[in-house]
Amino acid sequence: MWRDDAYLLDMLIAARIARQFSEELTWEDFRRNSLYQHAIAKALENIGEAARKISDETKMAHPEIPWSQIIALRHRIVHDYFRLDLFKVWDIVQHDVPDLIRMLEPLVPPEEP
Repeated sequence: MWRDDAYLLDMLIAARIARQFSEELTWEDFRRNSLYQHAIAKALENIGEAARKISDETKMAHPEIPWSQIIALRHRIVHDYFRLDLFKVWDIVQHDVPDLIRMLEPLVPPEEP
């Protein structure tokens, strides 16, 4: 579907932002600072929002991407924010997001100079 390229790019940008926000942080920095918590949660929410809009055809063509888990996390952030497990969010941004970036990069058309 033609719009999928834009949603995949949205996912990639949000994933890169989440990693950028967490790059210089330790777990203790993240745990103690609500600004970082909110910024990273928002980036993860944006990944899930874009993933929700990806066509079923694209999702089926790329089963290596955990679409349902990404979308479920978005729902959790949006609808149950005050019960988020901060350690789980930290683990996702440290381990899952870099993997997601690697999976998305080949799917996104190259940026023009």
